[in-house]
Amino acid sequence: MENPAPSLRHAGFTLDGVAYTHIDMAGMYGPDYHRLPVVLRLLLENALRNMRGAERDAAVGALFAWLAGGTSEAEIAFQPGRVLMHDTTSTPALVDIAAMRDALDEAGVDPRALNPVLPVDVSVDHSLAVQAYAQPDAAARNLALELRRNAERYRFLRWASKALSNVRIHPPGTGIMHTINLEQLATVVCDDRGALHPDMMIGTDSHTPMINGIGVLGWGVGGLEAQTVMFGMPTMLRIPDVIGVRLTGALAAGVTATDLALTVTQRLRAIQVSGEFVEFFGPGVATLSAGSRCVVANMAPEYGATTGYFPIDDATLAYLHQTGRDAAHVARVGAYAVSAGLALDPAATPRYTRVIEIALDQVRMHVAGPTRPQDLRPYGETREILASLAFTPKAVSPLPRHAIAIAAITSCTNTSDPRLLVAAGLLARKARQAGLAVPAWVKTSLGPGSPAAADYLQRAGLLDDLEAVGFGIVGYGCTTCIGNSGPLPDAVRAGMADGAIHPVAVLSGNRNFTGRIHPDLDLGFLMSPPLVIAFALAGDAERDLSREPVQVAPDGRAVHLHELWPREDEIDAALAQGLRADDFQRAFRIASANPGWQALQSPDTPRFPWDPASTALRRPPFASAGPASQLGRYAAYPLLVLGDDVTTDHLSPASAIPPDSLIADFLVAQGDDRDDLNVFASRRGNWQVMMRAAFYSKSLANLLSPGAPVGHTLHAPSGAIEPIWEAAEHYRRDGDAVVLLAGERFGTGSSRDWAAKGQRLLGIRAVLAVSFERIHRSNLIGMGILPLRLPAGVTPHSLAIQPGDRLEIDCPPQRLAPRQPVAVRLLRADGREQALQATAAVETQLELHLLRMGGVIPAILADTLGAANLAPSETAPRG
Repeated sequence: MENPAPSLRHAGFTLDGVAYTHIDMAGMYGPDYHRLPVVLRLLLENALRNMRGAERDAAVGALFAWLAGGTSEAEIAFQPGRVLMHDTTSTPALVDIAAMRDALDEAGVDPRALNPVLPVDVSVDHSLAVQAYAQPDAAARNLALELRRNAERYRFLRWASKALSNVRIHPPGTGIMHTINLEQLATVVCDDRGALHPDMMIGTDSHTPMINGIGVLGWGVGGLEAQTVMFGMPTMLRIPDVIGVRLTGALAAGVTATDLALTVTQRLRAIQVSGEFVEFFGPGVATLSAGSRCVVANMAPEYGATTGYFPIDDATLAYLHQTGRDAAHVARVGAYAVSAGLALDPAATPRYTRVIEIALDQVRMHVAGPTRPQDLRPYGETREILASLAFTPKAVSPLPRHAIAIAAITSCTNTSDPRLLVAAGLLARKARQAGLAVPAWVKTSLGPGSPAAADYLQRAGLLDDLEAVGFGIVGYGCTTCIGNSGPLPDAVRAGMADGAIHPVAVLSGNRNFTGRIHPDLDLGFLMSPPLVIAFALAGDAERDLSREPVQVAPDGRAVHLHELWPREDEIDAALAQGLRADDFQRAFRIASANPGWQALQSPDTPRFPWDPASTALRRPPFASAGPASQLGRYAAYPLLVLGDDVTTDHLSPASAIPPDSLIADFLVAQGDDRDDLNVFASRRGNWQVMMRAAFYSKSLANLLSPGAPVGHTLHAPSGAIEPIWEAAEHYRRDGDAVVLLAGERFGTGSSRDWAAKGQRLLGIRAVLAVSFERIHRSNLIGMGILPLRLPAGVTPHSLAIQPGDRLEIDCPPQRLAPRQPVAVRLLRADGREQALQATAAVETQLELHLLRMGGVIPAILADTLGAANLAPSETAPRG
């Protein structure tokens, strides 16, 4: 293309007498434009709208050059229009901003100079725990407990909403962030005084791609990367490979969107998708509702992708109408998508890096587990899966050996689609009519993503049926999906203590990593909401529901799953009876007026007044002005040596703080109640707690000190086994550097900036891993920690690190470049040496800049001080 970025041309249309314009990409670029995947057309629009001159020419040229091979090494700047956060990622980010305001004030700069420049929406959804359940007032009791436990942190969030421009807080009870995004925040198309452009965003949660289901381009980033974006820097990305998933046919009766999402997860993980954009196309897409698409899009991180994008079509518009959007706006969305060449064409096949095909009519009812979302199995095979674990009871129990301890209809993944909740309600109705009841040892819960769910379930007459089988609403938040499952039933705990049972969780969430759902449960199966209720009724994870009865009714009749499973026409009728478009806006408005939230008093000052006695909020030490680069040449002891699939839950847990832990001892010494320590996620504003929580996981194996107590490691020079933070301090005190070694997929799981912040506070200068999960790699760089990929064939196991071995890393700032070799030498304690050539897992010039500055926070402070002419600032590059 001789002139990749000609002068901008605009096209337009008129609706109801109002003229609208937009960038005419189809007119400017002709057939090549339609050969691009829709996700790259959106990146093209973003570049044309936000860049100028040579920078724009280069970006546009690189996007069209991608067509030649379906891949590119070129970088592009992406400028989203808004940022979405939840309370446990926003709290540390806002604490950082509060601390940066302190640093500015101390340097003589008005602290009010530091404000986000983009709209930031914060959903308070990650702190609701399932304490009360299976009782009529469970939701009210859980909400009251949440407000009491988190009052100090919530007052801080209210301070932030007043002190900082562009920050809006959505209080507890308003729903889950991604459901709020779907139902309330997303415009799909933005109208800037008649100039239209796509709604594009980022979120500090890995499941942000759920919004891709209604045609909005967005993905998850780390909290640190989000800070750069909210302060005006673009997010830089290599122009992505795009995997096209061609859908054909239609889902069979009885098969749910959950089954499709789990199938997609298995298929894409099998081809080792890792960070690519995924786009769905083909005639099968048109057979899926927007709700079903959102279920599939939500699980993008589980199938290894950055996005799971569905272009705009009539199903998108129907969803906008269903959730109460203004009719004129919905018409604009449809007209713009067609005019701008961004609408779904079921017959088209754009250029993709790779295409796989999924026949929807071949998808069957499945579960995934018991420890990974990609491990897909027919729902009748749980017995075989569990038998392979060879659990041998050590005592006799009245409970099944693989008793279901938790059965949770949870997560935005499957509760944002009314069809799935209605299907669950209909199954509950049939079970109730048959006289079936959930066994007492099963902890049941329903935590919808939207308060509107109560309205449409009630109107359809299904809420009473759900409550009758124990699945009453426990609140509107993430609950069990993120580990806020509350205490296990007494019978389960007793059986576990005796070694009589190995209990299992069943849930409609998106992850089932060991210990994620509950720290004492290492087995969990993901499944659709109606199947959760069926397994709960069985009470036994080994029950083959494809052949054996779910339960024997009081009249002695064996009741099978096929008798309970709702027909498609029954679901359609219940949806028609229950859904009202005005429910969504009204329910959200009522929930936003939460009186408990409104009663929280918060400071009204430009600087936050830190309380030195607080155990929830402390000014972090890393928010200080001046470069703090950790690059250079040094020899370092490995603080830990880890294997494959280390998750961010391992690196920084979110679940309940164990009352018998050293972390609990620390909090109790400061006045907290050992019996009410809340969850780790509630302490993310206190760096002293989170530093101690780093790597605190029963399921984390440290190859450097096998058999050491949880949260301990080897201090090599002394040979002592110490708590990890004490070993790190021991190294620091002696002037010794430390690094970390890990295997494949290091940092998989939730977006969690404390997974990187904890490592920085422990003094870790570099992480050497076989591979990194995308968001965690970005967070490491955001904290100034160098991510290095080990050479092919080299793993922590093959290196066989021994006590006293060190790693010499030669990486001065001036020599570091994206994806370049970095010399590493393994210095054995016995004097032998081994040369390694690692690769810098650095993708862009902006990431390089952040490493040279020592991370995001020093970079933002330097820019702000530079703007005030009080300190020199290395200008942040855009590419």
